Amino acid sequence: MSALPPRLPFSVPDRFPFRAPRSRKGPIVLALAVVYLVWGSTYLGIHLALDSFPPLMLGGLRNLFAGIGLFAIAVHRKAVWPSAREVRNAALVGTLLEGLSSGMMAYGMRTVATGTAAVMVATVPLFATIFAALAGRGVSKGEWSAVGLGLVGIVLLNHGDPSSSSTYGTLAILCAAVFWAGGAHLASRLSQPSDLLMSTALQIGLGGLIATTIALLSGERLTHVGFGAGVSFLYLMLIGSMAAYVAYNFLIRQTSTIVATSCLYVNPVVAVLLGALLLGEAITRWTVIATAVILSSVALSLWFDYRRRGLV
Repeated sequence: MSALPPRLPFSVPDRFPFRAPRSRKGPIVLALAVVYLVWGSTYLGIHLALDSFPPLMLGGLRNLFAGIGLFAIAVHRKAVWPSAREVRNAALVGTLLEGLSSGMMAYGMRTVATGTAAVMVATVPLFATIFAALAGRGVSKGEWSAVGLGLVGIVLLNHGDPSSSSTYGTLAILCAAVFWAGGAHLASRLSQPSDLLMSTALQIGLGGLIATTIALLSGERLTHVGFGAGVSFLYLMLIGSMAAYVAYNFLIRQTSTIVATSCLYVNPVVAVLLGALLLGEAITRWTVIATAVILSSVALSLWFDYRRRGLV
């Protein structure tokens, strides 16, 4: 019997109130385009939204409103109500995945270029390997080699930029990747609401609520929203936090995990190109070398994981 695909960090809905094309190839191409372009462009969206939004509040409000929207759809579809334990688990996972990860990402991107941030976030599978080892799963020498190669890539990525602001930003984005990997690890081990749409709504919404509360308690305030920042926020909420996860779930169900996770290699490239074209960010020799090293480490990590599960 073939191995089942790994669980997603998010539980996303089986159906949404729109009709997909009848051809199977068409929806797959469309879903790939959404995942590649949308998740690659969210770094640009965060950069623009930070003109008005404080970093932690940006991640919190973005996911809070997205969760409310999905919850309204779930209620309209008469979804099964979750238990108190499932709500607690969704809040815990959502706080790590959507709340803290999104907040630390925005905090780091105040000083780190969009392309650099995207490349560093691609290290999530490497941190997931570390969490698996801490949980007791045997990790091969090849997987540890992939982790080490990824860390070398991060050092190369920041080569020649010794400023303290860049260092703090880099650490914040690495924390975002760690939070994401930790939340994904817990999501595969804690009981979640049986209805996929309800589960997604609770994770995103409760995680965003907790992050927004932390932002307010830490003194963050939203006093003015410029037009560009407002449009970017709406894009992040509607497209980045909702539509892209639907497309990703469709790929997981209709293709293979290898095809679906190919976004890990494409998103940094999209982010680097958009940053260079629209923000004037420099693409240095070290950026190219470090990107190649990090993406190679991610490819090795995924390949060793597929081989361990008998998928290759």
